[in-house]
Amino acid sequence: MKLATLRNGRPDGQLVVVSNDLSRYVSAGRIAATLQSALDDWDSAKPALAALSAQLEANQIAGQPFASAQILAPLPRAYQWIDGSGYMSHLERVRSLKGSKDEELQSVRPLLYQGGSDSLSAPTDPILVPSDDLATDFEAEVAVIIGAVPMGADKETATAAIRLITVCNDVSLRKLVVDDLQNGFGFFHAKPSTSFAPVVATPDALGALWRENRLHLPVKIEVNDTLYGQPNAGVGVHFDFADLIVEAARTRSLAGGTIIGSGTVSNAHDETLPIKQNGIGFACIAEARTAEKAKFGGARTPFLKSGDRVRIAAINEAGQSVFGDINQTVRVAGA
Repeated sequence: MKLATLRNGRPDGQLVVVSNDLSRYVSAGRIAATLQSALDDWDSAKPALAALSAQLEANQIAGQPFASAQILAPLPRAYQWIDGSGYMSHLERVRSLKGSKDEELQSVRPLLYQGGSDSLSAPTDPILVPSDDLATDFEAEVAVIIGAVPMGADKETATAAIRLITVCNDVSLRKLVVDDLQNGFGFFHAKPSTSFAPVVATPDALGALWRENRLHLPVKIEVNDTLYGQPNAGVGVHFDFADLIVEAARTRSLAGGTIIGSGTVSNAHDETLPIKQNGIGFACIAEARTAEKAKFGGARTPFLKSGDRVRIAAINEAGQSVFGDINQTVRVAGA
């Protein structure tokens, strides 16, 4: 089944069940008012939500037209947002950036950072930045929402805790990365609000597209309608989601409703922009610029500026956006 959070004037929105083709939705209010409340009582809520989903798919319920502009982030505010480092090719490309450190490239244990989770952005919200000179970058990722996980959990426990899957845009302000890392406390100012696709799906709803604790779909990224990349999220995964959850729970328990990010989706290749229609490309600008420096001696691709539009979506073989599109425009706050 697929779920979303409808705008209703309240901070946490209203839980709705969405048809598999993302054309219709029906309120799930009689089962759970919000996605977090469903996660809090998942063993009871999931069967009831699945039954409602089956009714919607069978046209036993008409539902209402679904539109991403009506939708908030699945969890507009979450107990915790933890981003990981599942793709080594991404780390290998960006470790040359100013402020990065070679010793931070780890292949034995994944890197993690804890991002802000009190105001997660809707799929059509603007990317708000304080100024237009901070080297704004997108980072296309897969994300999972989990149930409660005890401290010291093993991979089997971590796998069983994965409740929902989607994609997200972990925005980075590259010019602030150096200060954040050199201060020794990790990312803070360099990471504004993360945005999420409109819909989350249960693992069973994805079938063979979700296996080995990873999403086997290309994640397509366009900037101003120009293709930047379409790396496959199931390729080149060094740490899968069970690995990331185990690492996150190494010294603490994780609450139900915690969101875990895969890190920037990245496939190894020697391409540079522009890419062909069947090319792999990049899921962030920093990687594209690093590839350009290696090939041409200097970066050619600019970072995002006010007015630029970013579209991110996981695309199936039929060309459909499985979780709906993240479709955002960069905007300077107060402008």
